[in-house]
Amino acid sequence: MGGWGDYKHTMAMLGLQVGYAAVALVTRAAMLQGMSPRVLVVYRQAVATLAVAPAAYLSRRKSGGPSMGIRSFSLIFLASLIGIAINQNIYYEGLYLATSSTASAMANLVPAVTFVMAAIVGLEKVDIRSLRSIGKIAGTVICVTGAIFMALLRGPKLLNAQALPAKSLIGAEGEHWLLGCLFLFGSACCWSVWLILQVPASARYPDHVSLSAWMCFFGTLQSAAITLFLEPDLEAWTLHSSFELVCCLFVGIFGSGLSFFVQAWCISQRGPLFSAMFNPLCTVIVTILAAPLLHEEIYTGSLIGAVGVIGGLYVVLWGKAEDYQVLNKETDPESLNGQISTTNTSPIEEPLLSDKSTITNENNS
Repeated sequence: MGGWGDYKHTMAMLGLQVGYAAVALVTRAAMLQGMSPRVLVVYRQAVATLAVAPAAYLSRRKSGGPSMGIRSFSLIFLASLIGIAINQNIYYEGLYLATSSTASAMANLVPAVTFVMAAIVGLEKVDIRSLRSIGKIAGTVICVTGAIFMALLRGPKLLNAQALPAKSLIGAEGEHWLLGCLFLFGSACCWSVWLILQVPASARYPDHVSLSAWMCFFGTLQSAAITLFLEPDLEAWTLHSSFELVCCLFVGIFGSGLSFFVQAWCISQRGPLFSAMFNPLCTVIVTILAAPLLHEEIYTGSLIGAVGVIGGLYVVLWGKAEDYQVLNKETDPESLNGQISTTNTSPIEEPLLSDKSTITNENNS
């Protein structure tokens, strides 16, 4: 295949990362204008539900789709609570308290944190005598070290601080940055748990479009309950400008709707490792644009930490790629059956956790 066919997946991922960067910048701009982060989560998921539901209905009507039992419902409800309601609420809180560039960099912790959690529950094998396992462990340590640099060792400030409107749950100005980084790290942990939960959830309910729609729907209800508890003032639910309305529509339709289809298509064609390789591009774009557009602070220590997180990400991905190279050699039909293999043995076309997991990476942005 030549021409566009050779580059369509790469172009799709580049466009997706540009879109994710736009989501991060637009979201923080809306919150700096006074929009409640918790209300934004509810509106985002509501819009996403409306965007995904028609496709899910058509998909289910065409294929019949699996029925939802008690265990499937429990898994989907739990995945929605951790991966959407809790995750996005603490992510937006961290995005608001820190900066969009920090939030984008922290998102690159997800593969490393997922590796640790997957190893704990037995989805990843760790052999300290293997160079691959050492690479994954080292990459995880580098990622976490970079995150600590970003949170604690910011270094000289290159831009003036910007006053935050009183929409956060945290009031002390001096605590904003550290608490924001802690929220963002917690968000990465929640997202990693969500990825782990995709293994049993996808096995129980293999209709991934319908699964996404159900999670968006449950996430909307759960986020609304959280917001009603934390935001007693109903005025917070009011959209005060057309920009806030556009923000809700954009992050809902693209951030949780269109991006799902693009991400799922790329993963089905090239695998989740191929998709994960492009994640740092979003960090670069956000860092370049956040300073002139949002007048965000830039710290030398934060930049070093971000480089560490991104570097650690690629070391972890390298370790995973090496795993799949060995797996492909062991299962090569040519060596097993004496036949010519007709499958693509690229290491970036294999699942990140297991052959039953589906990582759609509905980005936190």
